[in-house]
Amino acid sequence: MRFEFATAGRIIFGPGTLSEVAPLAAEMGRRPLVVTGHSGDRAAPLMDALEAQGLEIIRCKVSGEPTTDMALDIVQKARRAACDLVIGIGGGSVIDAGKVAAALTTNRGPLIDYLEVIGNARPLVRAAAPYIAIPTTAGTGSEVTRNAVLGSPAHRVKVSMRSPSMLPNLAVVDPELTLSLPPTITATTGLDAFTQLMEAFVSSHANAMTDGICREGLLRVAQSLQRVYENGSDNSARENMCLASLFSGLALANAKLGAVHGIAGPLGGMISGAHGAICAGLLPYVVETNIKALRTRAGDSPSLARYNELASILTQKAQARAEDAIAWMKNICQTLQIQPLARLGLSKNDFPAVVEKSQLASSMQGNPIRLTDAELLEILHQAL
Repeated sequence: MRFEFATAGRIIFGPGTLSEVAPLAAEMGRRPLVVTGHSGDRAAPLMDALEAQGLEIIRCKVSGEPTTDMALDIVQKARRAACDLVIGIGGGSVIDAGKVAAALTTNRGPLIDYLEVIGNARPLVRAAAPYIAIPTTAGTGSEVTRNAVLGSPAHRVKVSMRSPSMLPNLAVVDPELTLSLPPTITATTGLDAFTQLMEAFVSSHANAMTDGICREGLLRVAQSLQRVYENGSDNSARENMCLASLFSGLALANAKLGAVHGIAGPLGGMISGAHGAICAGLLPYVVETNIKALRTRAGDSPSLARYNELASILTQKAQARAEDAIAWMKNICQTLQIQPLARLGLSKNDFPAVVEKSQLASSMQGNPIRLTDAELLEILHQAL
């Protein structure tokens, strides 16, 4: 057995922990770039605390999922202001934008040089600026991963910038920041966290350390996702989902993902849906196809036993089998009112391009079996 495990330099978890950020930030720098979502409401107490520490704040807002142009604007703002620290407080899009800003504040090459797929995927030469990541949703786990995802409208694709240096120095997960999330965002981000846990658990790169993290996270999703969707003020369920999201980031960063994200990545650059909504729309059909392909072409694969164990975790029935996991996923997607992908802009005319791009996606590397073009097409037909 051999594996590596890398994550944020320090993780602080718990209700009210946002209050601990400002004095820690003051130890890292004096001129922070603070990246927030469009409204920035959840960041207001942090801004006040940072100012009380005497820090000179440069503010920047991210509206929607970040694009290459948006990232460039943020980077240029950080460079002009000579920022020596970056803080991202928001959803996965905000945290990813902050990662890029921290990386390119100290590495002065053009953004395209560092991007995968459409660029040169050059490694970072210098360490990124200190970065503090504070999620306000329970979904992406981006606060503990080493990559940032950006959309490139010109190429109609989402691509990553990736480096061990992009792991945040500090991740602060405060469940109280998620209490006001509306049910729709709670559902799609929660299913993104679930998908990441599930894919890392059955991944061909899974290891003993990520297995334990995934089992714990999957159980918390099974116990809490529907509860928090139906009652957003359920503190215990919110805490469980924040833990599940954190664990999903820890797992995916060290065990890779699979075909749900392999398809969702390209789709995110082609249609209008949020990443979590796209993953949720694909989820049960990818799992169903994976299980069928494994039984047909790799009947001795240990991943089949993983799917059976997944079913036991989700249903809390020792004798559950893979089909029970599929049924659970279809049921939760129906309960959480997940929309078919046609509602998000997908059409059959897009299928050939989606299949071609999906086969090249880095997330496909962790899928327990290589899916054929015909199998990917069938998934898209079902998800439509």
